[in-house]
Amino acid sequence: MSARRISRPSNAPCSWYGTSCKARQPTPASTQKRHIMRMHSKVPAWAWILLLTLSVRLVLMALTPMADNSEPRYAEMARLMAASGDWITPWFEPGKPFWGKPPLAFWMSALSLQVFGYSDLAVRLPSLLASIATLALLFNWSRHQFGLQTARMAALIYASSLLPFLMAGAVMLDPWLALAITLSLTTYTRLREDGRLIWHLGFFGGLSLGLLAKGPLAIVLVSLILLAWHIWCRSPDSAEKPIRWIPGLLLVLALTLPWYICAEIKTPGFLRYFLLGEHFARFVDPGWQGDLYGSAHRRPYGSIWLDAMLAAFPWSLVAIWLLGTNLRTHALRRALKTRLADPAIRLLLLWSLSTPVFFSLAGNILWTYVQPSLPGFAILLAVALPRPGSRTAELPGNTGLQAGYLRLAMLVPAITLAAGLVIAIDPDLLKSERSLVAYHAVRSQPSQPLYYLDARPFSARYYARERVLAAPRDELEGLRSRYPAGYYLATPRQQSDAIRLLTGAPPPVFSNRRFDLLQVPPLVPPGSPTP
Repeated sequence: MSARRISRPSNAPCSWYGTSCKARQPTPASTQKRHIMRMHSKVPAWAWILLLTLSVRLVLMALTPMADNSEPRYAEMARLMAASGDWITPWFEPGKPFWGKPPLAFWMSALSLQVFGYSDLAVRLPSLLASIATLALLFNWSRHQFGLQTARMAALIYASSLLPFLMAGAVMLDPWLALAITLSLTTYTRLREDGRLIWHLGFFGGLSLGLLAKGPLAIVLVSLILLAWHIWCRSPDSAEKPIRWIPGLLLVLALTLPWYICAEIKTPGFLRYFLLGEHFARFVDPGWQGDLYGSAHRRPYGSIWLDAMLAAFPWSLVAIWLLGTNLRTHALRRALKTRLADPAIRLLLLWSLSTPVFFSLAGNILWTYVQPSLPGFAILLAVALPRPGSRTAELPGNTGLQAGYLRLAMLVPAITLAAGLVIAIDPDLLKSERSLVAYHAVRSQPSQPLYYLDARPFSARYYARERVLAAPRDELEGLRSRYPAGYYLATPRQQSDAIRLLTGAPPPVFSNRRFDLLQVPPLVPPGSPTP
């Protein structure tokens, strides 16, 4: 049993992908001119759109401020790693280790900060590179299995889906897990075909990458997908090459075990919390109270399927429409059943469904959990999409469908670019403290620190580089006597009036979406002249 390569027919019809046709209907002179220019272009339309999509993401990475909570939290942990030189333990804040995740994403972002300097673009850049690597892997595998046209479409679908597009420019761990699982699954099928060393390194290297990106979850997902695939395709294939499991697993241990041992030695208790808390209690207990770094994201069981729909937008709607279309007639249902006999299609289907099925009974989830399944979904949908000249393309309502694919691929980039430009004009539309921290840095004296009432937002910590403090309400009066020049206090806007009465502060000097910034005057001792 192996994922056999499906070759393209030699008489494949003309395509919207940018390939040429030998015969065309007569067209007006202006249309012919545009066609000639297109024919002489070295870059086909699909590549232009893919390049434009990545360019839009790059621009938004530089323009968009970090918005609370997850991204600035991880960005600040990467900054602390780069500043401290501690490459073993990620720190949630100075003095508090972060046991929730392995360090791969923090390593990459910290290294980027050291190479390119401290900026939003630099700390986000590794996620974009991980997403580009995932695109390259799914493109290469799709071309090998199904041909160049399918590979092009699969790359477009993945790059322009909502969640991959957003995660490609965010300081998050999920792009790295998606890369690891894509690397393992795509090289596994090639490994079964010819047994070359490079495919062994890719498969076991992907498992190692996953262990350092998100932990044992990577091995669990890959194992479940491949186990289900082998059970579904029960007939053995004598041409399959054996896998060198022992050297491969030793390689995985050599690449990952040293960090896990060092992390436990450096901060004892890490392994217990990470393995039992983060990988068991978090998912089986919807109201898990053991999270050391936040609160549980309690969700109804099965809500991961709605997350998957949103994550794959707009292509999830296309997939639903296409499935309904193929179930309409007996002939199309029979064709669908025939297609499912292909081991490669079965693998893609299992890959696409893996994270939604796995997290269906988990109550503590985030929508980003579905990202590892989206490369498989992108390839599967690219295979299923109607082609010009096919029976499916001739169904009612499919007129001009192929031309619409490219337009659809631009939907998410166009919407997010428009939103990004609006945010660039008014950054305070987001829950971000970049502008408030910048205002304090410019207007304050060195002896006037910045406080937040009760708790510091992650974005404030990141943009102030930890030079921001928190104070409970009952300590505000004492702070006035501590700082002879006064201090600045960011207070929730709904509490601003009450805090002004308590501290004697004048009206806010700055406001953003969530906070008013008060300049609190010093406490003047009785009998002292008023400054």
